[in-house]
Amino acid sequence: MKALSTVIIFFICITSLSAQKISKISINNAGVLQMFTITTDDNAVINLNPNGEVVNYGTEYFSEKIQNYSRIEKFNGRVDLLSDTDDKALQGNLKYIGRTAITYYTSYDIEALRGKIKTIGNLSLDYYMQYDEAILKGKIKNIGSTILQYFTSFDNEALRGKLKNVGNTNLNYYTSFEDKAIIGKIKSIGQTSFTYYTSFEKQFAGAMKTGNQTQNIAGINYVIL
Repeated sequence: MKALSTVIIFFICITSLSAQKISKISINNAGVLQMFTITTDDNAVINLNPNGEVVNYGTEYFSEKIQNYSRIEKFNGRVDLLSDTDDKALQGNLKYIGRTAITYYTSYDIEALRGKIKTIGNLSLDYYMQYDEAILKGKIKNIGSTILQYFTSFDNEALRGKLKNVGNTNLNYYTSFEDKAIIGKIKSIGQTSFTYYTSFEKQFAGAMKTGNQTQNIAGINYVIL
């Protein structure tokens, strides 16, 4: 009996370790959040925009020749879509990819949530609502236990609406008081800093000067596109 209990605990631990997770956050060159990438235990990926809508899904292939370049290709496994017998607002949406089920807020939920993803496997998604500040309304508030915070309309104009915190990881940006070529760009993620060529360096103005485009921080890959 003791041996059986040990086996059960082992499989619970393995399942927990291989469950769905935030694997990547993509931010463009202007510092604007583009996508959250969720990786499943089948190594499928689901890319979500900041409002919790599916951008694409499949298997991510990384280029061996072009640094930081990847593409999404068809997932060679189970892919089920919601049918015409499902909620009208959700028909055609992704229902299963591999072993991972995706659920959505339906037409019976409050209007602000309708059509948004509710769960991806064991991850629950919550959103900023109509009673939150207007600039935050509709954005993903948390993915699983990871809380997402954004700069508000009370912050510097170059920061408003941008991603501020991912769990305990802080993101900072160049403000409107900086050189015009770098305003709004990502300045730091956690302890990792980024610098850029300024408008005085016309040939390269705005291009990244120091820092890597891909940084793994607290288990999440941050990609500056």
